[in-house]
Amino acid sequence: MTRSDATTAPASQTLSRGIRILEVLADARGPLSIDEIAARLAVHRSVAYRLLRTLEDHGLVERDAAGRIELGARLAALAAGIAHDLQAEALPELTAVAGDLGVTCFLAVLDHEECVTLSSVEPRHAVNPVAQRPGTRHPITRGAPGKAILSLLPTSSWPAGVSPELATEVADAATRGFATSHDEVIPSLRAVAVPLVVRGRGPAAIAVVFVASAHSDEEIAARLTRSASAIRDALGG
Repeated sequence: MTRSDATTAPASQTLSRGIRILEVLADARGPLSIDEIAARLAVHRSVAYRLLRTLEDHGLVERDAAGRIELGARLAALAAGIAHDLQAEALPELTAVAGDLGVTCFLAVLDHEECVTLSSVEPRHAVNPVAQRPGTRHPITRGAPGKAILSLLPTSSWPAGVSPELATEVADAATRGFATSHDEVIPSLRAVAVPLVVRGRGPAAIAVVFVASAHSDEEIAARLTRSASAIRDALGG
């Protein structure tokens, strides 16, 4: 190992672990204790504590009344700067869909081989709406938004190991213009997603997630498609 490697490797590892903590908290959908975070990172509690203190100093994580850790408000400010024009145009449409259908509506984008929620709106008057936090991520090979995004990509750009069953589902989604999923990302939850193509940006999808809905998948997809078209038109195709 060179001196340069020896100098940069620990810093790189520390940064990687800090980012991983943010991903763990986003996936957890609720506060975690320091011990739980340490276990998920496979590090000693003292290591997790030092990392969390740094993230807390920057407002990226915060503690609840019980001392458990959750994502901090500063992340929302950082996230707002990502694809700002896309988020700005999508927000009214997400809000409209959430209100029309009574379900949580969100915008998802491709990040390497994962599907990441960029922004989300919950219905105002629903009882116990499904939470879909910005920053939530899962493999693109799972869930309706991932399938919708895959339908926009050539098979040569798909992750390795896509099953024949998934390939068929993606082909079906490309033909009918929307994808569905049930129990694939979170048990008991259903999702419907349509692909979103905006000039100059990577593949994306608009989706809804719910436990049950009075609307059929086709009705939901038609409503999402109208919003996708509105967003695309607002951003110049």
